[in-house]
Amino acid sequence: MLSDGKGGNIDERHKVRMQRKKRVVDEKMSAAQRDAGLVIVVTGNGKGKSSSGFGMVARAIGHGMKVGVVQFIKGAVATGEEQFFRRFPDEVEFRIAGEGYTWETQDRERDIQRAEAGWARAQHMLADPRLGLVLLDEINIVLKYRYLDVREVLADMRTRPPLQHVVMTGRAAPPEIIAAGDTVIEMMQAKHAFQQGIRAQKGVEW
Repeated sequence: MLSDGKGGNIDERHKVRMQRKKRVVDEKMSAAQRDAGLVIVVTGNGKGKSSSGFGMVARAIGHGMKVGVVQFIKGAVATGEEQFFRRFPDEVEFRIAGEGYTWETQDRERDIQRAEAGWARAQHMLADPRLGLVLLDEINIVLKYRYLDVREVLADMRTRPPLQHVVMTGRAAPPEIIAAGDTVIEMMQAKHAFQQGIRAQKGVEW
């Protein structure tokens, strides 16, 4: 029997705390009974935004859902997620709408054209009731640089099927996107291997 040093039993005190916590959690779960298509925004300067988005893609497939993916900005190099999810053509429609990071392309007009083409494909996905989840990877960057009109993007999202989820990734999400999100996550970076002179590693960064 473990003691907390104050004459109490650690195991018993833990059990009481967990019972109290369970009551609180159960009450919240009882109050949340409505289903709805969510807008999930994953932004911030930390690593893991796309990884989070593709994790939700895998989760949706696991539940038998069909998924649409439009990957903005990226495209110069085939990412691990693209190579993996293209193995599931019946479950995932995967479209590339970029040609590389903006500091590499250095062609704003070309980047705008690619973003507009990507959004045209996204519009079809957002109108398709067969898709349970649509991932707009790196779209926040596209909106930051105003390659697309944020008002048009939000208008198209508002008319999507009521139970369709949309995941929007990329740093610097505009305030309008933050406001529209049902769940907003900001990735924070404490440290990164790149700062130690280690280049992006396959299977981890791309």
